[in-house]
Amino acid sequence: MSALVDAFFEVMHRGGVTMWPLLGLSVVSLTLILERGLFWWRTNGRTGRLEVARLADALRRGDRASVQAIATSRASTYGTFAAAVADHGYSEAIAIEAAESRRPEIDRFMVILSTIITAAPMLGILGTVLGIIQSFELLGGENVLTDPKEVSAGIAEALITTAAGLSVALLTLFPFMAFKAQSERALGRIESLSAAAAQGSGRSA
Repeated sequence: MSALVDAFFEVMHRGGVTMWPLLGLSVVSLTLILERGLFWWRTNGRTGRLEVARLADALRRGDRASVQAIATSRASTYGTFAAAVADHGYSEAIAIEAAESRRPEIDRFMVILSTIITAAPMLGILGTVLGIIQSFELLGGENVLTDPKEVSAGIAEALITTAAGLSVALLTLFPFMAFKAQSERALGRIESLSAAAAQGSGRSA
């Protein structure tokens, strides 16, 4: 364990100052990925799909009591939307307002993840530039270099930060795209619930 810790700090030291912001971004990214993963597993998993089917059926029948019972039994994005539509009676304006009220929950942390995808490679490039500057300063200095390792340290810093920045960006990109797909799926299911509510409203009229 001690050897792993020593190796970690050695890499961080060789990578230079930009490795610490990259480490911070990786921690934030991992935390948000876990949170969003759990959210979408709960929202769009098997239980979520069954909930949408039950809500749609109740909305088509105009059964407000059943909608409320389903919504209160399991707090979810779909239940909250359906309950809002059932409470106020269906209209296009109410459906749009209820759908938009769920959007912050659906798109939560997506801007931060997108920012990490963009910022991590830029920090890696910054570390690359700083490492190259360090190497050129050594080469252009007045003192004669006797150890090539002094130059290779700057080159290593450039390569390590570039690799770290790209790694953080790539490891964030794939979950981000998966969450984006889940978001679009959730909005599609909300639209289907809205259509079911419109159908139920037409029958009651």
